Amino acid sequence: MEASVRRVRRARQAASGRPVRNGSHLGCPAFSGKGHRLAFTKFDGVDLSEDSGVPATSACARDAPGRDAVSLEQPSTVVSGIDGADDAEDPAVAESMLDRRTRAHARVHALRGAGLLAALGVLVLCILLSIAVGAKSIPLPTVWDALWNFDGSYDHSVIFELRLPRTVLGVFVGAALGLAGALMQALTRNPLAEPGIFGVNSGAAAAVVVAIFVFGLTSPGAYVWFAFAGAGIAAVVVYALGSRGRSGATPVRLALAGAALAAVLQGFVYSVIVFNEFVFDQIRFWQVGSLAGRDLDVFLKVWPFLAVGIVIALLLGPALNTIALGEDLAAALGARINHTRVLTALAIVLLCGSATAAAGPIWFVGLTIPHVARAIVGPDQRWVLPYSAVLAAVLLTGADTLGRIVVANGELEVGIVTALVGAPLFIALVRRTRMAQL
Repeated sequence: MEASVRRVRRARQAASGRPVRNGSHLGCPAFSGKGHRLAFTKFDGVDLSEDSGVPATSACARDAPGRDAVSLEQPSTVVSGIDGADDAEDPAVAESMLDRRTRAHARVHALRGAGLLAALGVLVLCILLSIAVGAKSIPLPTVWDALWNFDGSYDHSVIFELRLPRTVLGVFVGAALGLAGALMQALTRNPLAEPGIFGVNSGAAAAVVVAIFVFGLTSPGAYVWFAFAGAGIAAVVVYALGSRGRSGATPVRLALAGAALAAVLQGFVYSVIVFNEFVFDQIRFWQVGSLAGRDLDVFLKVWPFLAVGIVIALLLGPALNTIALGEDLAAALGARINHTRVLTALAIVLLCGSATAAAGPIWFVGLTIPHVARAIVGPDQRWVLPYSAVLAAVLLTGADTLGRIVVANGELEVGIVTALVGAPLFIALVRRTRMAQL
């Protein structure tokens, strides 16, 4: 049967004028005729027509002894049954397949949107817990009254002046770190890219230390500009070091350059704070990453930079998807590669600089959360970026709330808690699932 099917295929190739693999055209010479086409009725015992009793009438039967006929005749129902039906069905099949594919894509986007809404719901729950839970137990009715009917009492002051500012700052700083990590991983195609590993946080921290040690600036609103400058300079230096040589800026070279620069800058920071008590007092909690003691004034000083960085980052999703196809193909599709890179670098500097200036260097958030987002939605940056922002805000606010209650007579700084939570989560993610490709 299989041999017969192969012979049928060769016969059809011969009819269409295409060469047959064994060189035979079944003894039928080339032909041309307006309104004529070959119609196969039966070939080597395989019925090719709707009516198996149709006789072979072509002279080609005489040229192909031992084979049933291949006839040359006017288009008939047999022909239309073979070729015309296929031609008629092809658009319908294509339309059906396109419709199924469209519905599948719509279902995928609906599921991703529902997941993002669920993550936002978890973030709202974390915000409420951050406001209501702390070292001092305050009843929930009092918490509600403090938010809407502030009367200046001690409990109301704790809620409105301590917990609320650090909660708001935690949401925005977490979103900034998650977006910065996702942008760096998408831009460099390096799954280990993160503001801490690439030395951006260390550059901002070193610049803040210089601002305090040399210029005597102690307010986040005063040294935020130094944090921006330090983050930008560190990013440029890391790229310059990683791109030297014939191989260019490979992910491994960038990671090594970032780790080396971070080590040098951390050494500088530690040497200053060891020998200068004033600097040590100013940044000892800030250095490990902390939201404690921050008021709304700190957030008001950095929120414009955070907002601009977040907006730019969320708008870069389609452009980053195009660049992920490769520079040559992206350029052929009309992508403005250099423009996208500049905007991405600007967003990273704004996000890292403002987040580091407000809360200090916080590790593992920008490294872990983008991988979690890609494990949920895949490599599409249009979804990875918003998921990274929301999940990072959930992680930072939850870690800050956990740090308040895990120690009986004190608090753990949020930078310590994120390291304790983020590192095992990242290890488990790597071991149990295959990372989505960048």
